[in-house]
Amino acid sequence: MDSPLRQRRSALAINLGLTSNIILALVKTVFGILGQSSALLADGINSVSDVVYNLVVKIFMKFADKPPDEGHRYGHRQYEHIAAIVVGAFIITTGLTIFGSSVNRTFLIATGREAGERGSLLILGIAVGTIIIKIILTIFTRHLWKLTENPILLAISYDHRNDIFASTGAAGGILLSNLGFPLFDPIAGTVVSVVIVLTGLQIIRETAGNLIGTQPGRELKERIRETATRVPGAEAVEDLVIHRIGPYIVVNLELGVDGNITVSEGNNIAHDLEKKLLEEFEALRGVWIHYHPKNH
Repeated sequence: MDSPLRQRRSALAINLGLTSNIILALVKTVFGILGQSSALLADGINSVSDVVYNLVVKIFMKFADKPPDEGHRYGHRQYEHIAAIVVGAFIITTGLTIFGSSVNRTFLIATGREAGERGSLLILGIAVGTIIIKIILTIFTRHLWKLTENPILLAISYDHRNDIFASTGAAGGILLSNLGFPLFDPIAGTVVSVVIVLTGLQIIRETAGNLIGTQPGRELKERIRETATRVPGAEAVEDLVIHRIGPYIVVNLELGVDGNITVSEGNNIAHDLEKKLLEEFEALRGVWIHYHPKNH
């Protein structure tokens, strides 16, 4: 899991996201101003915030790629979870900003204090182009996340997905404004902003659980127990605690063995089990086994 290939795949996803967001931020901001489209301009500002967090993520990845040392036996991969939380915080901030702006514009248009805007076909085309680009990036980044299990990539894929929602809202608002329904533009922005905030909260909740060492799911425990039953002499897994350290796991296992065997035989069983677990679970970095007579 902690391999040059994993690092290259992670860097590819981050760099693609950064490059695309720089281009989209420039295009949407410039044409949003020139075309006097607040919907496209707001989407452009969203892309600017994406550029900022992508740069922050690259910094955290530099720390995460550092090899293990005396103070960090299992490496520095926890920085990946910290970076994912940073992404979640940026997403929430962006969503709240869009929400405030959209609610304000809804009120102004509804009370007649502001006229609705009519975006050009060029502005609409930019919004639609953004949707297509972000769909591709979402699919590709999520694919790389499945290969690397890097929490940063999952968070970035969520943000790409949010950009699809934001650009869809912008495109829909521009289209409906041209059809004579200007109020739908800020209303769509309000709905999209709520989805964005909820996604940011989801990223932080999931990532924080891993960062503070939340126990992995029952399925992993059952797989480890099943593996133990295939080791001769390992009669019962009486207790099992799994610690998550970044993308890795460490297992503490209480093993029941025949009480009539020698200490040396018990040690051989524990060694065989440790070797079997390390072979079958790529993310496993440490196995600590305490063995004693079964049911004692």
